[in-house]
Amino acid sequence: MELPPARPPDVGWLPQIGVRVFTWWPTKMIGTTFGMAAFFVVYFWLLWHPLYPVAIMPLTAIDRWIGFRPEALPLYLSLWFYVSLAPALLIDRRELVSYGLAAVGLSLIGLGIFFFWPTAVPAREVDWSQHPAFSFLKSVDTTGNACPSLHVAFAVFTAVWFERLGREMGVGRLVRALNWLWCAGILSSTIAIRQDVSLDVL
Repeated sequence: MELPPARPPDVGWLPQIGVRVFTWWPTKMIGTTFGMAAFFVVYFWLLWHPLYPVAIMPLTAIDRWIGFRPEALPLYLSLWFYVSLAPALLIDRRELVSYGLAAVGLSLIGLGIFFFWPTAVPAREVDWSQHPAFSFLKSVDTTGNACPSLHVAFAVFTAVWFERLGREMGVGRLVRALNWLWCAGILSSTIAIRQDVSLDVL
Protein backbone atom coordinates (compact mmCIF):
# COMPACT_ATOMS: atom_id res chain seq x y z
CA MET A 1 0.00 0.00 0.00
CA GLU A 2 1.38 3.38 -0.98
CA LEU A 3 1.47 5.76 1.97
CA PRO A 4 0.24 9.34 1.60
CA PRO A 5 2.91 12.02 1.75
CA ALA A 6 3.71 13.37 5.20
CA ARG A 7 2.49 16.81 4.20
CA PRO A 8 0.40 16.94 1.02
CA PRO A 9 0.99 20.14 -0.95
CA ASP A 10 -1.50 22.93 -0.35
CA VAL A 11 -3.37 20.92 2.28
CA GLY A 12 -3.82 22.38 5.74
CA TRP A 13 -3.06 20.42 8.87
CA LEU A 14 -6.70 19.82 9.82
CA PRO A 15 -7.52 17.78 6.67
CA GLN A 16 -4.36 15.77 7.23
CA ILE A 17 -5.60 14.51 10.61
CA GLY A 18 -8.23 12.19 9.17
CA VAL A 19 -5.80 10.69 6.67
CA ARG A 20 -3.21 10.13 9.36
CA VAL A 21 -5.61 8.62 11.90
CA PHE A 22 -6.96 6.06 9.42
CA THR A 23 -3.56 5.08 8.04
CA TRP A 24 -2.42 1.85 9.73
CA TRP A 25 -5.21 2.35 12.27
CA PRO A 26 -5.59 -1.36 13.28
CA THR A 27 -1.85 -1.63 13.90
CA LYS A 28 -1.76 1.59 15.89
CA MET A 29 -4.86 0.73 17.93
CA ILE A 30 -3.66 -2.77 18.80
CA GLY A 31 -0.11 -1.61 19.50
CA THR A 32 -1.21 1.23 21.78
CA THR A 33 -3.70 -0.96 23.66
CA PHE A 34 -1.27 -3.85 24.09
CA GLY A 35 1.58 -1.52 25.07
CA MET A 36 -0.43 0.21 27.78
CA ALA A 37 -1.79 -3.08 29.12
CA ALA A 38 1.66 -4.68 29.32
CA PHE A 39 3.08 -1.57 30.97
CA PHE A 40 0.40 -1.53 33.68
CA VAL A 41 0.79 -5.24 34.44
CA VAL A 42 4.47 -4.71 35.30
CA TYR A 43 3.88 -1.29 36.89
CA PHE A 44 1.27 -2.53 39.36
CA TRP A 45 3.20 -5.71 40.16
CA LEU A 46 6.20 -3.59 41.15
CA LEU A 47 3.93 -1.21 43.04
CA TRP A 48 2.41 -3.93 45.20
CA HIS A 49 5.46 -6.20 45.47
CA PRO A 50 8.57 -4.07 46.11
CA LEU A 51 11.66 -6.24 46.55
CA TYR A 52 13.65 -3.58 48.40
CA PRO A 53 12.84 -1.08 51.17
CA VAL A 54 10.70 1.79 49.89
CA ALA A 55 12.42 5.20 50.10
CA ILE A 56 10.26 8.22 50.90
CA MET A 57 10.89 11.17 48.60
CA PRO A 58 11.68 14.46 50.36
CA LEU A 59 9.58 17.58 49.94
CA THR A 60 11.01 20.81 48.60
CA ALA A 61 9.87 24.43 48.71
CA ILE A 62 8.09 23.89 45.38
CA ASP A 63 5.92 21.16 46.90
CA ARG A 64 4.95 23.46 49.77
CA TRP A 65 4.27 26.32 47.37
CA ILE A 66 1.93 24.31 45.12
CA GLY A 67 -1.22 23.75 47.13
CA PHE A 68 -3.54 20.79 46.85
CA ARG A 69 -5.79 21.38 43.83
CA PRO A 70 -8.48 18.69 43.42
CA GLU A 71 -9.67 20.42 40.25
CA ALA A 72 -6.40 19.33 38.62
CA LEU A 73 -7.53 15.67 38.58
CA PRO A 74 -9.06 15.78 35.06
CA LEU A 75 -5.83 17.29 33.74
CA TYR A 76 -3.85 14.51 35.43
CA LEU A 77 -6.12 11.83 33.94
CA SER A 78 -5.98 13.44 30.50
CA LEU A 79 -2.49 11.96 30.05
CA TRP A 80 -3.94 8.66 28.81
CA PHE A 81 -5.86 10.44 26.06
CA TYR A 82 -2.89 12.69 25.34
CA VAL A 83 -0.37 9.86 24.86
CA SER A 84 -2.69 7.93 22.56
CA LEU A 85 -2.98 10.84 20.12
CA ALA A 86 0.66 10.96 19.02
CA PRO A 87 0.89 7.39 17.65
CA ALA A 88 -2.54 7.83 16.05
CA LEU A 89 -1.06 10.57 13.83
CA LEU A 90 1.92 8.56 12.61
CA ILE A 91 1.78 7.39 8.98
CA ASP A 92 5.32 6.22 8.28
CA ARG A 93 6.23 2.64 9.18
CA ARG A 94 9.71 3.66 10.30
CA GLU A 95 8.24 6.33 12.57
CA LEU A 96 5.86 3.79 14.07
CA VAL A 97 8.75 1.45 14.84
CA SER A 98 10.86 4.32 16.18
CA TYR A 99 8.01 5.51 18.39
CA GLY A 100 7.32 2.01 19.70
CA LEU A 101 10.97 1.30 20.52
CA ALA A 102 11.36 4.65 22.25
CA ALA A 103 8.21 4.08 24.33
CA VAL A 104 9.39 0.60 25.33
CA GLY A 105 12.85 1.96 26.19
CA LEU A 106 11.37 4.73 28.33
CA SER A 107 9.17 2.20 30.13
CA LEU A 108 12.03 -0.22 30.78
CA ILE A 109 14.24 2.51 32.22
CA GLY A 110 11.52 3.74 34.56
CA LEU A 111 10.36 0.28 35.62
CA GLY A 112 13.97 -0.80 36.11
CA ILE A 113 14.49 2.07 38.53
CA PHE A 114 11.27 1.14 40.37
CA PHE A 115 12.55 -2.44 40.66
CA PHE A 116 15.93 -1.58 42.18
CA TRP A 117 14.91 1.62 44.00
CA PRO A 118 11.23 1.67 44.99
CA THR A 119 10.07 5.08 46.16
CA ALA A 120 6.92 6.72 47.48
CA VAL A 121 5.73 10.23 48.23
CA PRO A 122 5.27 11.19 51.89
CA ALA A 123 1.85 11.25 53.51
CA ARG A 124 0.27 14.67 53.12
CA GLU A 125 -2.24 16.71 55.08
CA VAL A 126 -5.21 15.88 52.84
CA ASP A 127 -8.44 14.32 54.11
CA TRP A 128 -9.14 12.08 51.13
CA SER A 129 -12.60 11.21 52.48
CA GLN A 130 -13.61 14.75 51.52
CA HIS A 131 -12.63 14.08 47.90
CA PRO A 132 -14.50 10.98 46.71
CA ALA A 133 -13.36 11.50 43.11
CA PHE A 134 -9.89 10.46 44.23
CA SER A 135 -10.96 7.23 45.94
CA PHE A 136 -10.33 4.96 42.93
CA LEU A 137 -7.03 6.62 42.01
CA LYS A 138 -5.69 6.43 45.55
CA SER A 139 -6.83 2.84 46.05
CA VAL A 140 -5.32 1.57 42.78
CA ASP A 141 -2.38 3.85 42.03
CA THR A 142 -1.02 4.53 45.47
CA THR A 143 1.83 6.94 46.16
CA GLY A 144 4.48 4.35 45.22
CA ASN A 145 6.57 4.12 42.04
CA ALA A 146 7.17 7.80 42.57
CA CYS A 147 10.61 8.64 41.23
CA PRO A 148 10.99 9.14 38.35
CA SER A 149 7.42 10.11 37.54
CA LEU A 150 6.54 8.12 34.43
CA HIS A 151 3.37 10.21 34.22
CA VAL A 152 5.65 13.17 33.61
CA ALA A 153 8.08 11.23 31.42
CA PHE A 154 5.37 10.14 29.00
CA ALA A 155 3.82 13.60 28.95
CA VAL A 156 7.15 15.13 27.88
CA PHE A 157 7.79 12.25 25.46
CA THR A 158 4.40 12.92 23.85
CA ALA A 159 4.91 16.68 23.74
CA VAL A 160 8.19 16.20 21.86
CA TRP A 161 6.48 13.92 19.32
CA PHE A 162 3.61 16.36 18.91
CA GLU A 163 6.06 19.18 18.25
CA ARG A 164 7.77 17.07 15.61
CA LEU A 165 4.48 16.07 13.99
CA GLY A 166 3.15 19.61 14.20
CA ARG A 167 6.10 20.97 12.25
CA GLU A 168 5.79 18.14 9.75
CA MET A 169 2.09 18.88 9.20
CA GLY A 170 2.54 22.64 9.02
CA VAL A 171 0.74 23.41 12.28
CA GLY A 172 1.11 27.02 13.40
CA ARG A 173 3.08 28.12 16.43
CA LEU A 174 0.00 28.98 18.50
CA VAL A 175 -1.44 25.49 18.24
CA ARG A 176 1.97 23.94 18.90
CA ALA A 177 2.26 26.15 21.98
CA LEU A 178 -1.04 24.69 23.25
CA ASN A 179 0.60 21.27 23.09
CA TRP A 180 3.34 22.43 25.45
CA LEU A 181 0.78 24.09 27.74
CA TRP A 182 -1.13 20.81 27.95
CA CYS A 183 2.10 19.01 28.80
CA ALA A 184 3.00 21.61 31.45
CA GLY A 185 -0.49 21.28 32.92
CA ILE A 186 -0.09 17.52 33.27
CA LEU A 187 3.31 18.00 34.92
CA SER A 188 1.98 20.47 37.49
CA SER A 189 -1.13 18.37 38.12
CA THR A 190 0.97 15.47 39.41
CA ILE A 191 2.14 17.69 42.26
CA ALA A 192 -1.18 19.48 42.71
CA ILE A 193 -3.07 16.23 43.38
CA ARG A 194 -0.23 14.85 45.54
CA GLN A 195 0.70 11.93 43.31
CA ASP A 196 4.27 13.15 42.93
CA VAL A 197 6.71 15.59 44.47
CA SER A 198 8.86 18.05 42.56
CA LEU A 199 11.94 15.80 42.58
CA ASP A 200 9.90 13.04 40.88
CA VAL A 201 8.86 15.54 38.20
CA LEU A 202 12.43 16.77 37.76
